[in-house]
Amino acid sequence: MQHINIGIIGGGTVGGGVYQALQRNGALIASRLGVQINVAKVAVRDLKKVRNVTIPSQLVTTDWRSVVNDSNVHIVAELMGGTTTAKEVVLAALKRGKPVVTANKALLSAHGEELFEAANQNCANLYYEASVAGGIPIIKVLREGLVGNQITRLYGIVNGTCNYILTRMKLEGGDFGDILADAQRLGYAEAEPSLDVDGHDAAHKTGILASLAHGFWVNPKQIYVEGIRPISKLDILFATQLGYTIKLLGIVKATEPVAAKKSKATRKSKIKNRKSIQVSVYPVLIPNAHVLASVNHVFNAVLLRGDVVGDTLYYGRGAGQDATASAVLSDLADAALDLKCKVKNRVPPFVPHERAGNVLPIAEAVSRYYLRLSVIDKPGTLARVAAILAESKIGISSVIQPEGHEGESVPLILMTHDASNAAMTKALAKIRKMPVIKAPPVMIRVENFD
Repeated sequence: MQHINIGIIGGGTVGGGVYQALQRNGALIASRLGVQINVAKVAVRDLKKVRNVTIPSQLVTTDWRSVVNDSNVHIVAELMGGTTTAKEVVLAALKRGKPVVTANKALLSAHGEELFEAANQNCANLYYEASVAGGIPIIKVLREGLVGNQITRLYGIVNGTCNYILTRMKLEGGDFGDILADAQRLGYAEAEPSLDVDGHDAAHKTGILASLAHGFWVNPKQIYVEGIRPISKLDILFATQLGYTIKLLGIVKATEPVAAKKSKATRKSKIKNRKSIQVSVYPVLIPNAHVLASVNHVFNAVLLRGDVVGDTLYYGRGAGQDATASAVLSDLADAALDLKCKVKNRVPPFVPHERAGNVLPIAEAVSRYYLRLSVIDKPGTLARVAAILAESKIGISSVIQPEGHEGESVPLILMTHDASNAAMTKALAKIRKMPVIKAPPVMIRVENFD
């Protein structure tokens, strides 16, 4: 049986999990592949650090270069995180023609185009299944399983922290701040939670999926991002009354720009006949009958719509030691088989197949909207709000106005028909200036998956 040696860069949660999983199921993998995968070296920052997984001392070093440059190491697994040293590691390995496995979503989001080009130039391969949605094999699905499909829609619940918080807010009626603090105590949220709750982690993952699905690299700066901090228990309550569940979604849609007021960039892209896609991360109201509404707690799910296959759904744990280790093992198996068969680039990591693509500005994205206004209960308020919306050609589909006493501040809930984000932003700017409005309006988009 052929033996393939790997070098692991990073001995923390993920690196330790991969080492442990190989000890547990290495024989099983070998029986399925006809290749024995061995850990040759593990590079760590601190030899004295206490770790959850015991790695034999003879395998451990603090010099990652000695791992990458060792001719006895055939595959490099970058599992250290960060975007500085990690980038050095990946580029150094690729320049030596070695396949690289990474779980680093932030690295790929920031430098993916450069890394994929380095892999191409050096006839090496870069595997990144663990970078998105943990144990869900969504990268393999896009690269291989749905290779015969144009991907027209992609919706992803890809951040477990946000999904956990929103689930508990719905089930318990709690406030965002209280449940976030509890999530931090339980280890589901970081002490500094901005990366998760402000949507940036989900944006990293959504950008990778969008690039892979549509064949041109999506600049992270072009992704529109909103987090879940503004979501209150009132919004959860009213969404439930209306038959919806609030989730943070990564959304990728192949779409046409709104006819009115196209941006200069979009007008130029239409002249060149560019493909236009929406790439966004924000909270949405999902109909309770839709399968994504029932994805709860720390679980992830990705719904893909192909022009041939239709809708397919992928569900599982999106983070954690074991889920991520499982995805890394899948990539190690692919890399080992490619080496065994002497095919370094059987399935390239990323192949640009759209010569030109355009990310739709959020102003031109179209959706329905949920609006929550805090208003003084007095005659004519609803009529004036409706008039402002009508001026922007936004129709109202339903209204909830709890009973109050005249002169008191009460919530006013509106559901609208389809409108562009630009039109809604313009209308809200006018509504905000009304004397009867007592707090900043809350706007949440509604997704119907049409």
